[in-house]
Amino acid sequence: MLEKLLEIEEKFKELEARMQTSEVYSDPALYAKLAREQKEITPVVTVFRRLTRFREDMEAALELDDRDEYEAARLGAETAEEEIKLLLLPRDPNDDKSVIIEIRGGAGGEEAALFANSLYRMYTMYGESRRWKVEIANLNDTELGGIKEVSFIIEGDGAYSRFKFESGVHRVQRVPDTESSGRIHTSTVTVAVLPEVEEVDFAVNPSDLQIDTFRSSGAGGQHVNKTESAIRITHLPTGTVVECQDERSQHKNRERAMKILTSRLYEEEERKKNALLAAERKSQVGTGDRSERIRTYNYPQGRVTDHRIGLTLYKLDAVLNGDLDEIIDALNMADQAEKLRATEGE
Repeated sequence: MLEKLLEIEEKFKELEARMQTSEVYSDPALYAKLAREQKEITPVVTVFRRLTRFREDMEAALELDDRDEYEAARLGAETAEEEIKLLLLPRDPNDDKSVIIEIRGGAGGEEAALFANSLYRMYTMYGESRRWKVEIANLNDTELGGIKEVSFIIEGDGAYSRFKFESGVHRVQRVPDTESSGRIHTSTVTVAVLPEVEEVDFAVNPSDLQIDTFRSSGAGGQHVNKTESAIRITHLPTGTVVECQDERSQHKNRERAMKILTSRLYEEEERKKNALLAAERKSQVGTGDRSERIRTYNYPQGRVTDHRIGLTLYKLDAVLNGDLDEIIDALNMADQAEKLRATEGE
């Protein structure tokens, strides 16, 4: 590990020196590229330098026979070593990307559609709290204010890293307004989370696509458009269909539909690649399978439970208003712990 850390520190110094040269400084694209590389390894270098100082302090304390100073430095070094182990874990290459989220009402009819709207609001509020840009690609709503399905893009640095564990079945337990006997109903909503993939990262053959235009439509006359600006793209080899009709501009709808289609095809390709690995080493925080029940929102008890990590919070209102950091941080920590156990067991 020491050898690897020394290599990373050397690379950091090289990047630092290159970024100060006039050649790089006068080329914004190259400067930005090197700055991204440097930013990626900065946390490791920072903790490694702290670890080095603690080890030097341990040696100095030994020479002075100062046991208290030695113990303090030893504990500091141990903490730094644990931090480095986590920082050196393989990063998800998609973590820095923007994200596409697709929500669909499942079992429960109108109740499921209403809760799909609640989840859509929860995710957009969380995105906006981080000053990320939220754009609807396709919305199929109901007359009572529910959502049958919605696809939207959240653009922001690291958005995927915060949303990636939201894929799966979300279950809601509550008494519907129309239920006179006060009986609790259980409904489900399916969430799919995809990293936004650029076409340069994953190529789609144009000859494999069938592109149709149609008029936008929505419940109660909403989103109705008299021109054929809505776009439907079908990927013929897989039968994957994406519709986009929120924008008045056919060009913008086509652009967003292609983004979603490319990301869906990329996700399927990655799923196939990782199927064998997933079977050998199933992550504690779940497989990301859309059929996996991951969380329950219980309205009578004001409770949210994430079944993958056994986390229960009694702050349902806050969570539905976009206060997701506690859940997301716990899921990320569980994922890191699982990866750490896997690497130590190899």
